[in-house]
Amino acid sequence: MYVEQIMTKDVLTVQPDTRLAKIADLMRKNSVRHIPVIDAQGAVLGIVSHRDVQRAQPSVITTLDRGEVTYLLDKVSAADIMHKKVTTCSPRTLVEEAGRLMRPAKIGCLPVVDGGKLVGIITNVDLLDFFLDITGCWVEGATRITVQLPDRAGQLAALLSTVNSHGGYIVAAVSPRTPDGAGSRGVIVRFEAPDPDAVITGLREAGYKLSVDEVPRMQGG
Repeated sequence: MYVEQIMTKDVLTVQPDTRLAKIADLMRKNSVRHIPVIDAQGAVLGIVSHRDVQRAQPSVITTLDRGEVTYLLDKVSAADIMHKKVTTCSPRTLVEEAGRLMRPAKIGCLPVVDGGKLVGIITNVDLLDFFLDITGCWVEGATRITVQLPDRAGQLAALLSTVNSHGGYIVAAVSPRTPDGAGSRGVIVRFEAPDPDAVITGLREAGYKLSVDEVPRMQGG
């Protein structure tokens, strides 16, 4: 899956001369923590984070009066507090590659640029939603099992086929291969079935070593 499939396309932006008070107000009203700074042509000049805004505001213990604070804040613009070295990606960047760009740098978002212009933004929340989707976490009532398999070709396909043959429908299967796997790999499978116990019994009778993982029921509010 590519970034363009999960990015936010209607991006809230500001100009370099946008004042601090306006930026803070936009973040609060729109519940965003990052705002790209663009020029008149749509090119990314920088990015302002919620932390940048907090750092630029006077401390609660300041000795300045309200008028002085307002006067000083009115002089601070996006250009004064933005990060100018911005890591970006293209719409055709793989989602996991976007994560690899963000995690080492400990950044919360990537502006998405195409043809030199801002076309979207992807955040760490978007990446979390992607992870929840591909692992089947949103499917209520699915059974989650963890199976240990030999790290050999065909083992995963055989496991999923066995789940299907005993009445299970695969919701998601995740099996990362790690360098230190010592010849085995763990597989997390979520499946739906009229009788989940029959699927689990069938797997164990087929010789699979597995654990049934308790899935907490989602609560609202």
